[in-house]
Amino acid sequence: MYNEAQTTSSLDYKKVRLKGRPSYLKSPRDLSRIHNPNFISVYLQVILILTGLISLVASNRPPRFAIDGQSEIVLRLKESPETKVGTLIYTLKGFDPDNDPLTFGKRNSHDSEIIRIENTGGNEAKVFLAKELDRELQDEYAIVLTLTDSQYSDPNYVTQSFLLLVEDINDNVPTFLPYQNAIEIPEGNAPGVVSTLEATDADEGAYGQVVYYLQELDGDNDVFSIATHQGKGILKLERELDYERKSLYQLRVLAIDRANQGPVNTGTAAILVKVKDLEDQPPEFVEVQAVARIAEDAPVGTKVLRVRAIDGDRGINNPIAYALEANDLFDINPHTGIVHTLTKLDREEQSDQVNGAHILRITATELSKSNTQVAPMTVRTEVTVIVSDVNDEIPTFGENVYRCEVNENAQTNTPLNFIDEDVQNVVFDHDEGNNGTFRLFLDPPNDLFEIVPELAVNEANFMLRVKNSKSLDFEQFTEVNFTIFAREIDEPSRWSSAHVQIFIRDQNDNFPEFSQAIYNASVLENSDQGTIITQVQAVDVDSGDYGTMGIRYTNLRGGIAHLLHLNPITGVITIRQAGGAAFDREIISRHYLTVEAIDSAGQGNRNTAQIIIDILDVNDNAPTFPQRQYETKLLENQAEFETPLQLEARDADLNGTENSQVTYEIVEGMYRSNFTIDPQSGLLRPVHRFDFEELVERSNGRRDPQAGGSPSIREIDLLVRARDSGIPMLSTVVPVLIYIQDVNDNAPIFQRSFYAKTVPEDLPGGSSVLQVTAIDRDGSSPNNAVVYRIQTGASDKFIINSETGVISVAQGANLDPDLTDSRRSLYTMTVLALDGGLGNSQLMTTCTVNISIQDVNNKAPVLGEMPALKIVENTPVGTMVYHIQASDLDQKAILRYKLNPEHSEGRTEEGALVKSGEYDFLGAFEVDPIEGSLKVVKLLDRERVEHIKLAITVEDLAAAKGRQLVEGFLSIQVLDENDNNPKFRQPFYRQTITENSINGAMIVNVLASDVDKNRTITYALEGNPTYRSMMHLDSQTGEIVVASKIDHEQHQWLNFSVRATDSGMPPRSSLVDVYVTVLDENDNNPYFVGGSKNYTISENATPGTRVATLQAADADSGDFGKITFLMDRISSQGKFTIDADTGVLTVADRLDRESKDSYNLVIEAWDNYQFGFLAGESRNAFKQVFISILDENDNSPEVSLPRSCVLITEYHELHERVASIAGKDADDPATPNGRLDFAITQGNKEGMFELRQVDPWNAQIFASKSLRNKFGNYSLTITTRDLGLPTNIVHSTLDICVSDFNDHAPVFVRPLHNTTVRIPENATVGTLILQAYASDADMGQNALVRYRLKPDPLGSYKVFEVNANTGELYLKEPLNRERQKIHEIRIEAYDQGLPTSLSSDLDLTIYVRNVNDYEPQFIVNEIAVNFTEHSDPGAERIKLPDTVDKDQLDLDDPNESPSQVCYFIVSGNEAGYFRLDPETHILTVDRELDREVVANFTLYVRATESCGNESLSGGGKRRRMGIEINNRLGGFLHNQQQNGYDRYKHSRQLREASSREEYEVEDGEADSELVSYENYEGSQEVGSPPSFQHNPEADSTIVKVKVRVLDINDNPPRFRSKIFTGGITTNADFGLKFMRVEATDADEGQNGKIGYYQVGDIRQTLSEGLENVRKAPFLLDSETGEVQLNFDPQKGMKGYFDFMVLANDTLGMRDVAHVFIYLLREDQKVRFVFRLQPDELRSRVDTFRDTLGNITESIVNIDEIKVHENKDGSVDKTKTDLYMHLVEREDNSIYEVSEVLKLIDSHIESLDGLFKDLNVLDTQPAEAQLLTAGPTRGPLFVWLVFTNLFLATLLVVTLALCASQRNGYRRQLRAAKVNIFRGHSSMSLQHTQETATRVPNTNKHSVQGSNPIWLKGYENEWFKAEEGSTGGPDSLDDNFLAVVATQDMHETLKGTAKLFNNSNDLNRHFNLYNQIDKLTNNAQILARKLETTEL
Repeated sequence: MYNEAQTTSSLDYKKVRLKGRPSYLKSPRDLSRIHNPNFISVYLQVILILTGLISLVASNRPPRFAIDGQSEIVLRLKESPETKVGTLIYTLKGFDPDNDPLTFGKRNSHDSEIIRIENTGGNEAKVFLAKELDRELQDEYAIVLTLTDSQYSDPNYVTQSFLLLVEDINDNVPTFLPYQNAIEIPEGNAPGVVSTLEATDADEGAYGQVVYYLQELDGDNDVFSIATHQGKGILKLERELDYERKSLYQLRVLAIDRANQGPVNTGTAAILVKVKDLEDQPPEFVEVQAVARIAEDAPVGTKVLRVRAIDGDRGINNPIAYALEANDLFDINPHTGIVHTLTKLDREEQSDQVNGAHILRITATELSKSNTQVAPMTVRTEVTVIVSDVNDEIPTFGENVYRCEVNENAQTNTPLNFIDEDVQNVVFDHDEGNNGTFRLFLDPPNDLFEIVPELAVNEANFMLRVKNSKSLDFEQFTEVNFTIFAREIDEPSRWSSAHVQIFIRDQNDNFPEFSQAIYNASVLENSDQGTIITQVQAVDVDSGDYGTMGIRYTNLRGGIAHLLHLNPITGVITIRQAGGAAFDREIISRHYLTVEAIDSAGQGNRNTAQIIIDILDVNDNAPTFPQRQYETKLLENQAEFETPLQLEARDADLNGTENSQVTYEIVEGMYRSNFTIDPQSGLLRPVHRFDFEELVERSNGRRDPQAGGSPSIREIDLLVRARDSGIPMLSTVVPVLIYIQDVNDNAPIFQRSFYAKTVPEDLPGGSSVLQVTAIDRDGSSPNNAVVYRIQTGASDKFIINSETGVISVAQGANLDPDLTDSRRSLYTMTVLALDGGLGNSQLMTTCTVNISIQDVNNKAPVLGEMPALKIVENTPVGTMVYHIQASDLDQKAILRYKLNPEHSEGRTEEGALVKSGEYDFLGAFEVDPIEGSLKVVKLLDRERVEHIKLAITVEDLAAAKGRQLVEGFLSIQVLDENDNNPKFRQPFYRQTITENSINGAMIVNVLASDVDKNRTITYALEGNPTYRSMMHLDSQTGEIVVASKIDHEQHQWLNFSVRATDSGMPPRSSLVDVYVTVLDENDNNPYFVGGSKNYTISENATPGTRVATLQAADADSGDFGKITFLMDRISSQGKFTIDADTGVLTVADRLDRESKDSYNLVIEAWDNYQFGFLAGESRNAFKQVFISILDENDNSPEVSLPRSCVLITEYHELHERVASIAGKDADDPATPNGRLDFAITQGNKEGMFELRQVDPWNAQIFASKSLRNKFGNYSLTITTRDLGLPTNIVHSTLDICVSDFNDHAPVFVRPLHNTTVRIPENATVGTLILQAYASDADMGQNALVRYRLKPDPLGSYKVFEVNANTGELYLKEPLNRERQKIHEIRIEAYDQGLPTSLSSDLDLTIYVRNVNDYEPQFIVNEIAVNFTEHSDPGAERIKLPDTVDKDQLDLDDPNESPSQVCYFIVSGNEAGYFRLDPETHILTVDRELDREVVANFTLYVRATESCGNESLSGGGKRRRMGIEINNRLGGFLHNQQQNGYDRYKHSRQLREASSREEYEVEDGEADSELVSYENYEGSQEVGSPPSFQHNPEADSTIVKVKVRVLDINDNPPRFRSKIFTGGITTNADFGLKFMRVEATDADEGQNGKIGYYQVGDIRQTLSEGLENVRKAPFLLDSETGEVQLNFDPQKGMKGYFDFMVLANDTLGMRDVAHVFIYLLREDQKVRFVFRLQPDELRSRVDTFRDTLGNITESIVNIDEIKVHENKDGSVDKTKTDLYMHLVEREDNSIYEVSEVLKLIDSHIESLDGLFKDLNVLDTQPAEAQLLTAGPTRGPLFVWLVFTNLFLATLLVVTLALCASQRNGYRRQLRAAKVNIFRGHSSMSLQHTQETATRVPNTNKHSVQGSNPIWLKGYENEWFKAEEGSTGGPDSLDDNFLAVVATQDMHETLKGTAKLFNNSNDLNRHFNLYNQIDKLTNNAQILARKLETTEL
């Protein structure tokens, strides 16, 4: 066997065979090496040498491999261990032609080491496997075999390729890629993807495909799931997590390959899922003491008990805050939960406690640490605190002073009424037992009153009552005072008292007395409303309302009583309604009246007095003038009027008095001081002469009619007053008009005497120059009219306007001085002004005007041609390049030069336009504005701009008009200079290259450019020679390539420079830096520093505790040398974690030594992990770490206690065990950690219980002292601790319930013993009388009180019944006061205690009171009131009249007082518009009224004593209660109405009903006929008024109130339409009222009165022939809105009118509408015939017009509606003719009749429903179309034409008749086959819902070709005998009936026709078709005939 060195070094072989690629050409780098020229030359030399050698040894033939013609040996083997090392894998065979011995061998290579060849001799050799096969490391081996013959002198050898393919077996376990081993998920998260895992398997095929499965370590397999997707495992959450259920999940993900045979490999990944707790659980109480006791004298701050709560969210464990709800005695520490006293305790305080027990509601609130806005979670619990009693109370009265009242002569045992509201007539001592028992008595004792009860316990409601009624006399004394005492029976020193003040109440026994028997009064006539006339006064010696204070004045009677108002309280009489004859002294001077005074607020005794009223005269007549005004004339400068003016006035008052004495004076007028009037005679005269021009003309002054409205007359207005001398003074004024006439007495006056103006020479003709103005001081025209003339100097160049005085240039005149002969530049003119005086009275004046002519500069400058310039770039600044020259022909021209940037442009070398924003080439030049020199002011850059075209502008600044300028262009070419260095494309170059890169590898390519024209650039390297030797630079292209080996270990970077040089002269160059970084390769494995090590950690180490720090290193640099630490998760089981960067090993989860005491961790160190792991470019190292867990005392004791409350009694024995306690500890019981100690730590403050420990794990609870009266719930906190260090403590709660023993009897709290209850005799069965209440000091069932009645000798207990549970006493049987007035009953209260029930009794006295038999009644049937609409609610108040009550007070019940009468609205106020005060009886508006919505209301008001209002006072309230218990103690009326008796029915009627018998109701039916009303609340409830019967007018307790809503003007008028249209024909008569505009106003009366007015002008449009209509063509009636024709229409007039109309009401509210009136001919009207009465049609004509207009899209105007006229002139009242015309909407032209008919025909389908609905029978022209003949041409010609026409017509008619007969029969046949209207049967009239297919005929359907059946049916001719029409020849119906019908048939049809005339609806009476079917077999055709007929 030869190695490679031997075979390659020997050159004696003749022949070489190469198979496949040589081993030295495996890599691409080797292949590139072949392309090297040196390598190729060497290779060719070797081939030549070998060829020569082969030729030399051609005699020795080479051997051959026996491979059966295959070119390559291919062998497939399973990888190890399937194929073991040493296995014979192949046998080689060969042969040699020369039969030389053969030797098999292999060429040494990396792959050849896998086999071993053994030569067996001969021509064979065996091939054995030398190394293990691993497909994952290498899946194929390419080996070169050699075969050599044994010729020593000339040996030959050949080669053969041997390919060994390794087949895969499933020998690799799926390996998970790095994944997140710990995941935290918030609880409540929605199901979804949690994480993604990926495992790889180095195997191939099914062996390398991975499927994922999930194994949950704790068995919760339904929470998570995993799915395989694209080779990855998708871990999903299937349902929401709950931290409280489970907070940690240990998941194991299995990655299993898909091996279909053999073993299956599995990889595992451990994932720890932590559930993040959220704040979703409320706190939980873990320590609550249910019952605690504390003495009432305990100091403030004493601890009572403690509660403890924890957060329900264990993973968050927020702090808890404690709070007490609504408690003033106790408080709780918000942090510790300790409840302590807040104030001094008092057991007797009754607030929020029963028998000293306080229920505390404790709230525990979680204090969230998060920032969410969710409300904090809260939990509540209740604990009971029992306050032990201490004798610290004394008997205490509810009030210090009691004020009572009682009627004089009240009966014995009558209770006293307490005056004050809410009187606490109670005495209480809340101590227990005898400490709370006391006695009541009076001091000093008296025989008038007594107090009950005399003895009471804890609390008693006492009552004061009359003891001796004979001594109560109001006249002897009115007040009694004494003291009541309450004293304890055991300790008499403990007592209290209260003062009692009793007022004796007076009775009404005196009459009112007036101060005067007759009252004389006087009042001035015409006094205003509210004027006081007199005051009446009366006195009554009784007290209060019975006396003077209660007097009410009423019943004022007399002739003017209805005009006066009497104040019922003060007696003041005032005027209610002023004016009229009653208060006019001239008519009546005296009135007599009577008045009445009634005490007891108008309900008691009465008396009367007389009043005499005298009417006094006043001055109430003013002077009057006989004329409405006075007029006169006064000439200017005259001193007197043309005629004297004297005024006269008369006074109607009495002559000779001051009231009729008249004086005159001037009171108003601008010039009243210029006139005087005689105050006695009234003569008016001017004071001085007037100047007409000084007067001020009134803007609306009137002219003298004699002057004809001349402006020479001006008016002076005066106002003269005539007044009398009466008081008050009355006066009248009259206007006086004085006309002043003007005279011409002023000459015109120029404003200036001299005018001057300078004008330009080019002023055009007609231009205004200046204006001269003159005024005339005269006051009227024509005296003050001024005209102007030019007298001299105009020279035909100027003219003047005679009216305005404006001087202007004459048309065609030229003012240029250069064009005149004398170059005239000044004109002097004389202007004359004349006024309008006539003849010699005309006046004039003159002025001078100078006009100067000014020259104008109007010639533009001239600019010459400019040459093209060339300028070298970088020309020095300041160099002048050109001088610009321009000329101007004007004399004073001012030329300025400048550059125009808008027209200038620059272009680059390429010809691109240079923008000014890119390069400011204009800024490089500057032109002198005066001299025109062009200079360079900034260096030019040819590279930016090469060609410049400058636009130069020359302007003449002296131009007179506009701008005079000229522009030229100067071209400049910029020549180049070499002034730019080459510029590299980048400021520097940065590149990287891998070490050992091959020569020629590209490093970087640098490029530079030059903006100059010298663009040829060469490159050169500069810098470190060592660096330059490693690379090569192409001087032309700038490419830099590797020239020699680059080693990263020697050079980490290569920095050098490249210079670029241009080809300019001199040349310019630039440098650029190049930075090349040499990249390293990863060729070193990481290694751990230090060997393996063992570590220990305590089991209580918290997560994050550091265990150790592992270190590793790598010789590589960068990421190849960066170490990443990983740990095997299976070995750590999630308990440890390692920091990937630092190698710090820490605790990841809680450790438990009892579960596992040691861990063997596998640590991996990887380099380049982040970037190279997935690409297989990372290297790693492994290390094992051993960790031992140290034990700790970490197990708490476990305690077993009774779960429920341990129940014992208050008599529990001390030696008996209460409960047992058992405990255990998971720690070693042999050590202190496992031994326990028990103790009671809380809940045993009074030491009632003790704990006895039996052994270290058991204890017992005993009672330490007697539990008598200690009943309640006790919560003991048992603390259990072990003896280890640190000590573990457990707190447990033991609940002990001490039950009560029945040892207290019930005690009645209310009512008092011997209480008297007053109840009406008509109380219904089931009425609640009172409720008794008794309390029991025991607890639980022993304190449960029940009630029952005890039998009594008289059997009163049978009349009543008591509710055993509530103590409510009800009436069981009806009461009979005549049989038994007083019932004495006894109620027993007994508890439910065991074994013996305890009880106590309550004695009651029930007094049966007489009932109120009559209800209050109204004395009137109806009341009328008024309210104004839209008034504020409550602003108007109306008091309803009082009622009368005929009840008599019961004589044996003196405490009764008059009842309060309340009013209720029982009907009519369902909408809630009104409010009636029940007590004051005042009716007001509660909602705003609107008369336009509801104008009248009818209310029914009931008066009743059952007010049902808790706000009512004193006696009225007691009367309504019905049942009284002493003084409102403990009872109320449940149902006051008694069965079988109705007070409303038995009320005495004070007014007679119109039909009483009609509405009487029997007793048994009264209840069933009661009606309810909305405002009559609760007829069956307490205090609610009962319902009334169906006829309220028959019930005198009900009054009808009719409310009328008064109108205000709050609605504007509204036109029925915004557009009104109408038409008039040309033959209409003058004054015709042809249309009406109508508006409506929702108001009424004067507020709704509408006035109509025409607004603006009446416009004419498209009019012809209306030129002579000068006045308004139409008049509008202001009251009715009718439009009247105001001109005579004539034929030929056309067009239409339109104008606006206004409708307003009396307040000025308005609305406007537009009116269009069309002129039409009579033949433009269309007539519609309706089967309707005229009134019916008028009511529906608007709908017809609007619908027709909408469908035809035209304006429809109704002209006339009248009764239909037949052709013979007769009238058919069943039909109506409607005349109308249609107008085109766009151009307002009137449709011709033919156009209207076509329009209707085109919309016939849309008009179907309308015509059928309104029964339209026909549509035709309004008048016949007459043919008009032209002028005749002679009789003969006419006769010939007529003859020819007649013959032709005769021929046509004959032919037409033949064709008609033939077509007619065809149409009849066709019509008989077609269903014209409906497609069913002759009964189709019954199917009214079917749709018709045609409408009534128009004239378009009245011709040949229409359907004959349909046509004749709608003509309705068959049933109209009066018109004499029969069916035409085209009617199949008529033809058929004429042939087949008999005389009987005609008779039947006549009867049917009569039926049609009597009814409009056949279906409403009987089915006509059933009758017709009996008469004929052809009913179908007849039914169709009838169907088409309007019935």
